[in-house]
Amino acid sequence: MKTDAHQHFCIYNSSEYGWIGHNMEILKRNYTPEDLCNELIKAGYSGSVAVQARQSVEETRWLLELAGTHDFIRGVVGWANLSGKDDLRRQLDDFCTNEKFVGLRHVIHDEPDDNFMLRDDFLKGISILKEYDLTFDLLLFPKHLPVAQLLVSLFPEQKFVLDHISKPLIRNNVVSPWREDITRLAQNENVWCKLSGMVTEAESKNCDHEDFKPYLDVVFEAFGAERLMIGSGWPVCRLAGEYQDVVGIVEEYISGMSDDLRTGITGENCIIFYGLER
Repeated sequence: MKTDAHQHFCIYNSSEYGWIGHNMEILKRNYTPEDLCNELIKAGYSGSVAVQARQSVEETRWLLELAGTHDFIRGVVGWANLSGKDDLRRQLDDFCTNEKFVGLRHVIHDEPDDNFMLRDDFLKGISILKEYDLTFDLLLFPKHLPVAQLLVSLFPEQKFVLDHISKPLIRNNVVSPWREDITRLAQNENVWCKLSGMVTEAESKNCDHEDFKPYLDVVFEAFGAERLMIGSGWPVCRLAGEYQDVVGIVEEYISGMSDDLRTGITGENCIIFYGLER
């Protein structure tokens, strides 16, 4: 059951997707489950996890509605106001009536405060997630990894997953101190990692599979294959490559591994982490 651990849907408008800039024309359109289903079939995948792209409870509700009408959407990682105290519980009580609601994400790397994750109100919100059996996706830049290390160590029973291997500076061939920081983060066994988002951190469409090998080497050494999962980052990945080409980078890298490890990375680990139905 090959499962894409990270993709998005959108009904595009410029006001709600302000992060889509002038040089991102390919993203300025609607991306629907029907569009993704075609890509999954061509690449040999049978399911996906839809992840929030806007910080709104309305989008979370919309993603859950889509998951209710499309079986291949196996889980939804939405957004709720983690700093909202009473509002958070009301939102989670609502969302958790849908069995496909599996976790939350906050766009940490857009927060002006690099220590945002250590704010008291945010920590209070994270402390509540375990009660609801929800995961948390860490969307970071490399500079946030030391702060993330502190966060995850405070909640050893909470399941975290690092998105996009924290967006290292692949286009500039920068490995350190990202390598050392991600290795320290991975020492926390409650943290997993998505093999996603790498192509948009490389040199646009001119990158070679070898460009990603030093970074994949690091995360495989740090997390071990059992805590890694493949993600396309579709449709954002289209800024640098099409769906099959993007997942093909990781599939080529793991091609010499055992069947069990490849099965884990391309689906089973995602199913285990998010608690998805098989």
